[in-house]
Amino acid sequence: MIKSTIEQVITEDLSEIWQVLTPEEKRMVIENFTVHRFKKNKVIYQEGDEPRYLWCLISGKVKKYKDGVGNRVQILRLIKAVQYFGYRAYFAGELYGSSAMTLEASTLGCIPMELVEKILQKNVNLAMFFIHELSCNLGNSDTKIVNLTQKHIRGRLAETLMVLLDTYGTEEDDNMTLKIYLGREDLANLSNMTTANAIRTLSNFGDEHLVVVDGRKIKILDEPELRRISTMG
Repeated sequence: MIKSTIEQVITEDLSEIWQVLTPEEKRMVIENFTVHRFKKNKVIYQEGDEPRYLWCLISGKVKKYKDGVGNRVQILRLIKAVQYFGYRAYFAGELYGSSAMTLEASTLGCIPMELVEKILQKNVNLAMFFIHELSCNLGNSDTKIVNLTQKHIRGRLAETLMVLLDTYGTEEDDNMTLKIYLGREDLANLSNMTTANAIRTLSNFGDEHLVVVDGRKIKILDEPELRRISTMG
């Protein structure tokens, strides 16, 4: 990718960070920014890897997940364009505690964390940006822990559908079909339930005319009722 195109990607997709950088810091970012294209279901980094880059999802969809007991997988967070990830472990001085994988063909950009740290030492505004991001992610994680451990199956799956709706939206042609096509296993892993329970509960939602399911496509028919169910214990 030629330099002018890289600069265009950075200024458009890293706008939040770009706005707080000095001219010299912008030059360093441009010189060290690289673009990577991943096919669907490709691992970006794995649990136990050394954190070396700040990743930014430019287009596509990414899931962060962790392998659990008995080969169970828990999806921790969904990444949408344009969001940053992959930096917490570096700041903590740890290896990656989770993995990241594409959910569809995706384009990502990355910057070496050593450069990010160098800029952070002089740029208070950038430091505050990361403090804000980490604080929001921590709060969301606390809420998710409570929801996944205290809600019943129906509430967990309804909440997952609302998270998918709020994160990725709907297809433009009908404004009802979720703009992400997850397999039943991923739905289960995101909801902290077995695949069988996810299939059965989703089928029940269909019988209740809350959703229409067509393969991996899910059309939301009654958003208010699903949100009500998602708030139930």
